[in-house]
Amino acid sequence: MPMFEYVCQGCQAEFEELVFSADEEVACPTCQCTDVKKKIALFAFKSGGKFVSAQQGGSSCSGCTPGPGGCSHCH
Repeated sequence: MPMFEYVCQGCQAEFEELVFSADEEVACPTCQCTDVKKKIALFAFKSGGKFVSAQQGGSSCSGCTPGPGGCSHCH
């Protein structure tokens, strides 16, 4: 199921929501504000037999400095 993480721009609450369509309006469950931003998801990947967080870097990050969202800004 398409589960996304959001942060409300009104009250700064963080929440998850099932979203089935890009056109679906998402409202904050705390304050009902519809001014929400989708958070960048951080994924884990398997590298060399052990699981490594995307934030921890790995062989694909040897030439960059990961930012707050991991390596997504340079890869």
